[in-house]
Amino acid sequence: MSVPIADLAVSLAKAAIVLFIIVDPFGNVPIFMGLTEKMANAERRKVFNTAILIGIILLLVFAFTGQEIFLIFGISIYSFEVAGGILLLIISIRILISGSLREDVESPESIGAVPIAMPLLVGPGAITTTILNLQAYGTIVTILSVLVVMLLTWVILRYVNSIYKFLGKTGSIVIARVMALLIAAIAIQYILVGISHFLEALQ
Repeated sequence: MSVPIADLAVSLAKAAIVLFIIVDPFGNVPIFMGLTEKMANAERRKVFNTAILIGIILLLVFAFTGQEIFLIFGISIYSFEVAGGILLLIISIRILISGSLREDVESPESIGAVPIAMPLLVGPGAITTTILNLQAYGTIVTILSVLVVMLLTWVILRYVNSIYKFLGKTGSIVIARVMALLIAAIAIQYILVGISHFLEALQ
């Protein structure tokens, strides 16, 4: 039994590491800060809890039904890249103009779902990686890898409050505006990659 367990552990480590790199919670921390900088601590916790829960559900749903969903609606992962890019671009423009993503009518849960859960955490890359992990390592490893990565992401997000306290109000505002520019750049990159992949597929 030791050999199968060892093989399972190695496969899980490989799958989780690749997915963790794609999700990139450390790299997204400044963006999370920019999106939630005007929220109270309790609201921010709701946002991140919602984002992690929805992220887990989305990754598992797309892992097991993603290809079928794409076939049914006649779309591709490249369409997701372009759509995600457009969504992020709109978000970045809203932050640059108003100074914050949030409006009074928006709930923490809605921001946790979009854009934090999707497309920041669960973007085209994470969806593709999860589908490939399912094909390469099987059901158990794929589910465990998603749970491990999202648990680590949740732990990282729990320390965002400490970063807020360190930066202060002025620092948080500056970070929000700077990160809006970064979000815009990521959005443009998503769109360009999606279009280039679509053109390659046509050729």
